Amino acid sequence: MANQQTNSGNPRVDHEYRRRKSAEEMRYQVVSFSLMIFLTLVAFGAVAMKGSAWFTVPFIILLAVVQVVFQLYYFMHMSHKGHEAPSLFLYSGLLVGLITILTFMTIIWW
Repeated sequence: MANQQTNSGNPRVDHEYRRRKSAEEMRYQVVSFSLMIFLTLVAFGAVAMKGSAWFTVPFIILLAVVQVVFQLYYFMHMSHKGHEAPSLFLYSGLLVGLITILTFMTIIWW
């Protein structure tokens, strides 16, 4: 999509372009919503199987991380152009949070 033109001067072409882009965005959101529902059901299934907590807890955390990525990129439109500054702040906050968790875990365990 290197040659995106949002305003061609022709109202019919512009309307078709916006309609096509809106349909594409809606398809992405429906697919990601369906995948998030599926991942939630998988997490419930992992808990219902009453397996080892050493497997279940990291597995649910992994599914949660995948769902956060889906929500950021598809529902919050972080994959679009113009969202570089919010992405920078979001990832910086994530890095600080992970370092804080690692620090407290290190203090407690050693």
